[in-house]
Amino acid sequence: MLSELRAWFWQERLWFPEGLGWADLEDRDGRVYAKATDLWVALPIALIFLIVRQVFERTVATPLASLLGVKETVRLRVPHNPTLESYYCKVSKTPKQVSIASLCKQTGSTERQVQRWFRRRRNQDRPSLLKKFREASWRFTFYLLAFIAGLAALIDKPWLYDVQEMWQGFPVLTLLPSQYWYYMIELGFYASLLFSVASDVKRKDFKEQIVHHVATILLICFSWCVNYIRAGTLIMLVHDSSDYFLESAKMFNYAGWRNACNYIFIVFAAVFIVTRLIIFPFRIIYCTWVYPVTIYEPFFGYYFFNGLLMVLQCLHIFWAILIIRIAVRFLTHNEKVDDERSDKDETDDSDEEEEEDIQKVTKKNGPLQNGHVLHNNNHRKVE
Repeated sequence: MLSELRAWFWQERLWFPEGLGWADLEDRDGRVYAKATDLWVALPIALIFLIVRQVFERTVATPLASLLGVKETVRLRVPHNPTLESYYCKVSKTPKQVSIASLCKQTGSTERQVQRWFRRRRNQDRPSLLKKFREASWRFTFYLLAFIAGLAALIDKPWLYDVQEMWQGFPVLTLLPSQYWYYMIELGFYASLLFSVASDVKRKDFKEQIVHHVATILLICFSWCVNYIRAGTLIMLVHDSSDYFLESAKMFNYAGWRNACNYIFIVFAAVFIVTRLIIFPFRIIYCTWVYPVTIYEPFFGYYFFNGLLMVLQCLHIFWAILIIRIAVRFLTHNEKVDDERSDKDETDDSDEEEEEDIQKVTKKNGPLQNGHVLHNNNHRKVE
């Protein structure tokens, strides 16, 4: 069964145009070609990235956060309430009105008290500024170094300036050492992002991010197997060209450096729109969708590869709408740049009244957290 599935999966008509096949990619005459088995190298690289990230966040990102003045928000920890905690963990973090009424009866609390308890409890689970800063600084470092490395690997290649050159001699294209490591490092990094997704900061576009990572990994793997490597290197370079601007803007945002964050974000928005909404669709996708059919007949791999590119382009449009909305709001009203994908801490009008009410919620259910009342510092978290 497995052998039949393997034979079907690797059949040449799925991966190559008619008349071409795996035999064309066998090493000969001193020429080396990409092989599917090379992709396993990305797994240990992903593991190395996970380890390096932990070291980086502790030895570099944390001291840098302190240097830039990243301030943690001390949130009021809600006293333990078995009934509300059970509902929060097992049913919903945002109870509906009917559920709130039921919880009021079970705890002997008012509706306002229960609502405030849930707001405070949700705030407790939100990631700290330091955690966000560490994550942003790690991504900034990788994206910047990856962009520099990718540019260095492609600066003397003709297909960087004339995208039609990526198909000259296809599929018999010799694999260069710089292309090998560029591919493996990028694939290992995105694999590490999937491995760490459970512990990373979750934003409102979490599902879109997962789709993006999976589509990127599939694109890298497929383009490697069928020797679309020249196209793949251009796609990775275009994506890396703007991401480090976004991550640096986040870092300054978390540090409270408003002006630096705002102006870097505007630069990011401009680079993102040029690379993702102009160069990517009208240069790269055009050259992978229109030009190849002048060389060979369309086949499954042709549609699969371009289909993944269109998935990425749809995500680019989705994110561009969010980016343009933020940029316009800043340019027209001089408002602070905020990441709309992030959850904000929920605040109330009267912290003193809230603290008094939240004590009443748990008075009948035992002692408070650590045997005393914890006080809020009345600071709002900067997102």
